[in-house]
Amino acid sequence: MGFSFRKSYTFGPLRVNFSKSGIGFSFGMKGLRAGYSANGRKYVSASVPGTGARYYKSTKSLSGLWNQWFGGEEEEAEETPKKKPAKKLTKKESFW
Repeated sequence: MGFSFRKSYTFGPLRVNFSKSGIGFSFGMKGLRAGYSANGRKYVSASVPGTGARYYKSTKSLSGLWNQWFGGEEEEAEETPKKKPAKKLTKKESFW
């Protein structure tokens, strides 16, 4: 079994987590938190206190997930340029 270490300090809604991997931060209340893990991942966690049931979602954009769950302005998707359809090759215009 490997060595493990974790210690948390809470300052109101802010929690600072110290672990073997580094320092992480989270913000929220009992049952609902959002933050950055020690290895830099952004996450949202929702749980039912006292039951052990928890939903954890690691994501690239916290604001997009938070707005999806709790309303607010949605992020505008960037328009990607459409690709031209590939030209079909005929027997005379073979690839090789």
